[in-house]
Amino acid sequence: MSAPVETVSSETTAAEAATRMRDEGISALLVTTAPPSIVTTTDMLDVVASGENGREVTVADVMTESVETVPPDLEVRRAAEMMTTYGISHLPVVEDDYVGIISSTDITALRS
Repeated sequence: MSAPVETVSSETTAAEAATRMRDEGISALLVTTAPPSIVTTTDMLDVVASGENGREVTVADVMTESVETVPPDLEVRRAAEMMTTYGISHLPVVEDDYVGIISSTDITALRS
């Protein structure tokens, strides 16, 4: 799990979110909405590939809403199963608040 979790507002531009992910060396930002949402590097690629202006598109326009979350005591095997079942690469870890985020990269690193 990566912690602390990096968050972003839904009003942030796609360009700002992409810059932040690049600068932080991460592939996703948790969007501070209720329920939680997420924006990923794949979402940023979609913005570029579609020819949209990343300075005009907001995170709200491209984020995935109502993402699956997991508790901090979830077994890694179960997290991997959830990622496979739902076809996702990131799971926010939530207790009373956001604790971190587990990615497919984190799981792969454990298996190496």
